[in-house]
Amino acid sequence: MNSVDYYSINQRDTYRLVENLTSKRFKSELSLLKSLVKDIVSQDKFEINGGRIWELLPEQNAYILRFQYGNVKRIPTGYTMQVTDHPALTNLAKKRASLHYETDELLKKKGIELYSVAGVGELIKLKSGKYYKYALGFNAPQILQSFYETLIIISNVATIALRNQRWYAEQKLIRQDILKASEIQKNLLPDHYLEFRDYKIFGVCVPDQYVGGDYFDYLKPADDESERVGIVISDAASKGLPAAIQALFVSGAIRMGMAFASRISALLSRINSLIFETFPYERFVTLFYCELTSSSNGLVLYANAGHCAPIHYCNEDGSIELLKQTGGLLGIMQNQKITVENISMKKGDVLVMFTDGIIEARNNQGEFFTTQRVAEVVQSKSEESAETIAYSILEEVQKFSSGSIHNDDKTIVVIKRDKE
Repeated sequence: MNSVDYYSINQRDTYRLVENLTSKRFKSELSLLKSLVKDIVSQDKFEINGGRIWELLPEQNAYILRFQYGNVKRIPTGYTMQVTDHPALTNLAKKRASLHYETDELLKKKGIELYSVAGVGELIKLKSGKYYKYALGFNAPQILQSFYETLIIISNVATIALRNQRWYAEQKLIRQDILKASEIQKNLLPDHYLEFRDYKIFGVCVPDQYVGGDYFDYLKPADDESERVGIVISDAASKGLPAAIQALFVSGAIRMGMAFASRISALLSRINSLIFETFPYERFVTLFYCELTSSSNGLVLYANAGHCAPIHYCNEDGSIELLKQTGGLLGIMQNQKITVENISMKKGDVLVMFTDGIIEARNNQGEFFTTQRVAEVVQSKSEESAETIAYSILEEVQKFSSGSIHNDDKTIVVIKRDKE
């Protein structure tokens, strides 16, 4: 075997060894490096007596000893070295690793004469040059060229491991924050079921991620709770956490607005202005609001601000009516005119509201589920409860889009008026 083959095999073996040592999860960067130093010193193949971890203190222009391990006299805890006194540390930014005779008097007294040092972690710029955040020092009676090459591999793999460690720690914090946001969002959603006079209402929201931009709510005006109830469903333009923030904003705005605006058009006009002023990018929101009344003829007032057209199923003849837009998207323009329309829900009628995650769910061929398919489910399940109708729609959507890579938040609110 020639020398090139020998060194390439050793380098691959070393890379695998160090990668395996650093692939575990650690509480901190320092704990990862401690484990690495211990394992390297303990490896007979390296013939190393001791190892140390030095961490850069940018404010002091020095490295401080954080950890030492092996058959070496103990160095005082917190011992520091000025970077300007050690050219080996300055050269690490260019070479990653270097081999030197020790010049520090205290370290020489501790038995360290020949050492190799490797830079690990991010490069930090000081007035005197660039320095690695950590320096790993190893000493032995003699250090071969092969270990110098090993140190370069250690520097590379350990730096990647530290970067991954930081990434995992950041992702963990992000996940924790998102889970908290998810809990807040869930707490803001109402109970699934609501009963108002002879209307049975059931709503369900299924976010694609932990949080989403879909939102629904049941609103009971404090002044005449027994006379009317408001139902709102909306969908924010963006995805994930930004969409959830918009949804939370709309939720709070509507609840507060109910106390000051008695007319639906005035309420939505004010919310439109608030969204326009608050969200400069991806600002728009679609929203459908309807109000059930105590009227014996089933009067339902509604406004549709750019939202998917809800389905009104007429029990008398089995026909379908779509409640189309009565205004544009909320937040897209400063002055948005939104009008109010009305329908009459007779005994046995069903009103189904949903977000675009329902009708725009795709199958593997890229086809949409469509409003037509929702209407067919409503017609076939019209004799069932509001809850059954809602879950039947979700089930059909799930079967239709199974295996598809296209996903979105899905929200449905079903209102059914009793037959008798």
